[in-house]
Amino acid sequence: MTQHPPGDDRTNRIVAVTLDEESIGRSGPDIEHERAIAIYDLVEENLFAPEGADGAGPFTLHLGITANRLMFDIRREDGTPVVTHLLSLSPFRRIVKDYFMICDSYYQAIRTATPDKIEAIDMGRRGIHDEGSRTLQERLKGKVRVDFETSRRLFTLITVLHWKGEGQ
Repeated sequence: MTQHPPGDDRTNRIVAVTLDEESIGRSGPDIEHERAIAIYDLVEENLFAPEGADGAGPFTLHLGITANRLMFDIRREDGTPVVTHLLSLSPFRRIVKDYFMICDSYYQAIRTATPDKIEAIDMGRRGIHDEGSRTLQERLKGKVRVDFETSRRLFTLITVLHWKGEGQ
């Protein structure tokens, strides 16, 4: 196995993601499928560099909600703990609420609306998703370096946790 230099982005990546089952519980097959796709997409391509880990990845990530905080439990691939970050959910509440509302509108529009209306709603949905992704990048600054696409994929998973964690 080739050793890569510290800070090399080939080692600064997530190779496995788990979601805390107590935070999310179980859902129907469609939602489970969407979660699986989101995790697959994240693991396939990402940049994830915990501060102070000096490229000692790759990493595994366990996401959950504990004490009304978002938990990032980061470990090395062999299970050795690296760091656990707890982030307040407050900055995400409005964004996630708006995201779910526009997703509902999108799914309703798919059934009856014109293609132009569907496209306009989808653009709004992507805009809110981008806002959540930027907020996540800000919250992780100084803790974990992520690129925007990784942040987008993580935000997708956070919406699942946030929604279930809120008991909605």
